[in-house]
Amino acid sequence: MKTQNLVKEICPTTTQKWVKEGALLVDVREKEEVDLLAFNVPNIVNIPLSEFEDRFQELPKNQKMVMVCKSGGRSLRAAGFLINHEYNPNLVVNMQHGIVRWVQKGFPVKGNTASIMNNEQASGCCDTSNDFTQGDSGCCNSNANNNC
Repeated sequence: MKTQNLVKEICPTTTQKWVKEGALLVDVREKEEVDLLAFNVPNIVNIPLSEFEDRFQELPKNQKMVMVCKSGGRSLRAAGFLINHEYNPNLVVNMQHGIVRWVQKGFPVKGNTASIMNNEQASGCCDTSNDFTQGDSGCCNSNANNNC
C-alpha cells in the first residue's frame, strides 16, 4: 500500500512570505474568474482545475508552489493531485481560504473585489471549526500572533 502524503496548508500572510522568496502561485480558478479578479504577484500561472490533469506537467518539480483558488477547496485538490504525482510535499502547499481571505487582508489584486466579496463573511484564519493546527510555518499554531 502506497503511503499518502497530506497537503500542507498555509495562510495568506505566509503565502506573501513564500511569494517574496520566489514561490510560484498556481491559480486553479477558471479563466473567467481570473479575468474578474486576479492575484497581483510577479510569479503566477493560471491552470484551471478543469484542465489540471492535462496540464500539470507544465509546473516545475523543483520550485516552491502555492496552490490558490477562490476559497481554498479546488486548490487543495490540485495540491493533493501534484503530491500524488511525485511532486515534493515540502514544495507544494495550499493557501487556505483562497483569494477571499487574500482580499480581506488587503493584499494586492487586479480587478473588482466585489465579484467575490458580496457573499463572503470575514472570519479569522484560525477559526476553531478547523480540527487541525499549522506547523511552525503556519499562522495558526499556539505561538502565532493570529495576524494572518
